[in-house]
Amino acid sequence: MATPMDLLRPLIAADGPQLVEVYRDAVLSQTPGLYSPQQIRAWAAHAGTDPGFHAALRRGQGLVSHAGGSPERIEAFALLDPLDRLSLLYCRGRSSRQGRGRALVEALEEVARASGCSQLRTEASQLSRPLLERLGWVVEAEEEVLFAGVVFRRWRMIRSLNGSDHPDGRSPAAPVP
Repeated sequence: MATPMDLLRPLIAADGPQLVEVYRDAVLSQTPGLYSPQQIRAWAAHAGTDPGFHAALRRGQGLVSHAGGSPERIEAFALLDPLDRLSLLYCRGRSSRQGRGRALVEALEEVARASGCSQLRTEASQLSRPLLERLGWVVEAEEEVLFAGVVFRRWRMIRSLNGSDHPDGRSPAAPVP
């Protein structure tokens, strides 16, 4: 039986249209109850209308998680853009809670580490924050941003790739002076 890590492959340019579908499905299927209907509509439409989304896919380094036996059928994806920033992490609702997000994040952490990055950063949604915290990411700050014409709350998070979860070497439980 294939593990979530076995179902990863590099993201390629031809994946673009399917990644828009995954993005939209992830937002529509997993965010009700976490976000308002207005936020969900704005967010779900974003990937299909923002040229910056496709530019990031071309510029960044990403991985997709595919259906076993069908590498062309994408169920989840993640992207580093630039190399020290987890910029996208999306999974279809039907494939959530199967370890795909964890496998994608852990694999991209290794890519960044092998490229000389000592720390990753991201802006996490309410959906991705719990997963990232379980993987050792630490919240730096909460912020409100205008995204696709609507205000959203998100969390700036970091992940040390040096074996410490805090940028100055402290463990997350260590007291801050």
